[in-house]
Amino acid sequence: MREVCRVRVFENRVLKRIFGPKGDAVTGEWRKLHKEELNDQYSSPNIVLVIKVRRLRWVGHIAHMGDRRGVYRVMVRKFEGKRPMQIIMITGIN
Repeated sequence: MREVCRVRVFENRVLKRIFGPKGDAVTGEWRKLHKEELNDQYSSPNIVLVIKVRRLRWVGHIAHMGDRRGVYRVMVRKFEGKRPMQIIMITGIN
């Protein structure tokens, strides 16, 4: 859930940068656009929804791959063989 919020914040920051400040007709001052105003001007779907749809499309692409492809094996957790054991030497420095 935290990643979703971070992506939305990033999207709003980019949209504010793209559309820039707005001049107020009454006071003549410049101000940043609010989230609702950005959504009104930018009529594209929510970035989180776009990411989820593209991830699902990628998973469907991987599902059609053969069993011998590494990406497929990682997705379905079919590992072959053994990984060699790594020995970590810890030495104390006095």
